Amino acid sequence: MTGPGSRTEGTPPAVHAEGIVKRYGATLALDGVGLTVRPGEAHALVGRNGAGKSTLVSVLTGMNRPDEGRITFHGEPAPHHGDTEAWRSRVACVYQRSMVVPELTVAENLFLNRFPGGPRIRWPELRARARELLGEYGVEVDPAARTKDLGVEQRQFVEIARALSFGARTVILDEPTAQLDAGGIERLFAKLRELREQGVAFLFISHHLQEVYELCDTVTVYRDARHVLTAPVAELPRRDLVAAMTAEEAEEGEETEEADGAPGRAGGAPRAEGGAVAPTFQAEGVSADGGPVLRTRGLALEGEFEPVDLTVRAGEVLGLAGATASGNTAIGETLAGLRRQSRGTVTVRDRAVRPGSVPHALDAGIGYVPEDRHIQGLVPQRSVAENATLTVADQLGKWGAVLPSRTREFARKMITSLDIKTSGPSQPVSGLSGGNQQKVVIARALARDPRVLVAVRPTAGVDVKSKDALLGVVREVADQGRAALIVSDELDDLRVCDRVLALFHGRVVAEYGTGWSDQELVAAMEGMTEQQERREPREGQEGNAS
Repeated sequence: MTGPGSRTEGTPPAVHAEGIVKRYGATLALDGVGLTVRPGEAHALVGRNGAGKSTLVSVLTGMNRPDEGRITFHGEPAPHHGDTEAWRSRVACVYQRSMVVPELTVAENLFLNRFPGGPRIRWPELRARARELLGEYGVEVDPAARTKDLGVEQRQFVEIARALSFGARTVILDEPTAQLDAGGIERLFAKLRELREQGVAFLFISHHLQEVYELCDTVTVYRDARHVLTAPVAELPRRDLVAAMTAEEAEEGEETEEADGAPGRAGGAPRAEGGAVAPTFQAEGVSADGGPVLRTRGLALEGEFEPVDLTVRAGEVLGLAGATASGNTAIGETLAGLRRQSRGTVTVRDRAVRPGSVPHALDAGIGYVPEDRHIQGLVPQRSVAENATLTVADQLGKWGAVLPSRTREFARKMITSLDIKTSGPSQPVSGLSGGNQQKVVIARALARDPRVLVAVRPTAGVDVKSKDALLGVVREVADQGRAALIVSDELDDLRVCDRVLALFHGRVVAEYGTGWSDQELVAAMEGMTEQQERREPREGQEGNAS
């Protein structure tokens, strides 16, 4: 394939942003960052959570106005804020979560709100136009099919074709491979290469760094809302890329990976403490502090994570580290009964937990802190007391009645125990700071005195002081002889753990004790330990997940 540089010499960039500043109140989300993507180029934008990637996308697509800086498309200034049609004609974004309307047909989705022929729709003409549009971009999908009946890969192709039909020649792909199997990823990449030959520019956002090396020409790294690095992919060793994301220097004397993909360590596997190669398929509790509290055997959820055996012992905090769609969140939700596993078992102190049953998981002794406190964790207009006691309503009165006096008394104990800053049990939880709201969510999870606490990204959206306090609570749960499981991609969350398992594409790929470095754990979470393993089995088996 011809490189973008040879095609675009002397032509203006497809998109150029410089000096972009964006603030949300006291939070500086973008601090003078820049980005240049040329026609026909696949340009990767990478960085840890909070680096500023999503904020930049919102600015580049006209969703948010920057406080400072300027943006041009093909040398022309960006449209005025609010001119939706003008923005659509310049740039489009295909998000990880599909934006098509599932009940409508492919043709209806392609021309939604702009049907040819005016208010009176001529259906044969609409389907013919849709077939022509799909054919122009090589998308083999029946225009009359309902989009809900399409696979993830086909829906993405439809969204890309729709975006290009507005005239946009720059497409932002936000985690496009998160829900695709190996065959689907290869077909997507093949289609993107074809479109690049037509001059379409792609900004590729992914947590899977292996894919950056497979698809992209250039990579830009953001860290802590700032631009850190822009470099040709072929000239950037992989360990240097991870180091730029984590602000860690590669240790002197350590082998580094070459740009052509050769592993720097045998097999590419991270090494646990003591120099042993970490297991890549199951993990067993090794703490001598107590017996097993939580066990899974062959636990799997089709399309989310492959069979995994876990053992978490009394006194232990286990971390499940993984980026978007790694499967770690799905494991946490399955343990809590929010999802029903397709196979395998969960036991707490040798008591089997009924699959897909939240009440049974609670009764078995699993406390759960959900990923999003605003959507899954709190009833915002209810009081601190009501939110903290949702899981123990049966203990607050007889014959199903909930006594307000008992509710307040129970809540006061939790407020004191967790140092929740509130005017009292009756204060609406919506009036608390983010850190104190999260403490209320944890209070509810601990209200039934669980044997094991499962916490998904427990410090998301809270300040540093609150993070320390929340992680201290999780640590104390284990120190009291119970067990804890932290599901997160935040390195600070994982530092409190006794062991950390790294997941990638639904598989446990590495295990670490307490001596891991930021660089090696991030590399494992972003697929840098697997090299080409998940691609190789596809030969002769197209369409099957590796």
